[in-house]
Amino acid sequence: MSTAEHRDRFQGLVDEHKKILYKVCHSYCRNSDDREDLAQEIIVQLWRSFNKFDERYRFSTWMYRIALNVAISFYRRESTRTRHVISSEEHLLEAAKEAEKHPEEIRLLYQFIDSLDPLNKALVLLFLDGNNYQEIAGVVGISETNVATKISRLKQKMRQEFAGTGRPQSESPGAPRPVVIK
Repeated sequence: MSTAEHRDRFQGLVDEHKKILYKVCHSYCRNSDDREDLAQEIIVQLWRSFNKFDERYRFSTWMYRIALNVAISFYRRESTRTRHVISSEEHLLEAAKEAEKHPEEIRLLYQFIDSLDPLNKALVLLFLDGNNYQEIAGVVGISETNVATKISRLKQKMRQEFAGTGRPQSESPGAPRPVVIK
């Protein structure tokens, strides 16, 4: 395969799975500039590792593994680094813009995911994206049993937190559905 074909194949696969990139960046970074930096770091690492991609596996699984590893490293590095302080007004404006973009249920879900540690964030993202326990275990590097246990606990924690939001637990016809993972 020529260099141009290799590059085009890479770009096509990344474009096809760009939602993974968005989900990971949005889950690990609240600031739009940090999300852009993280996305760039993930793409660079994907490109550097593309020669090692094994065609026997799904590209999305491979992409998740790299994206989550880069995101966790980025998150750790950013949390230990002294960051400039954003003024209260700028922070409130950014929070207001984000809230307008998402319905209440989605906002609550993002708030829940944001409160999790890096491993649990990864588990929730992979689970919500429809990956089975075996695939999740392969991406995050823990056993399937451990994945099942952690996801069960996360579901329980989410039910408890959403129950405390004042959102109705039973639905009436036409009412918006609360976000609940079953």
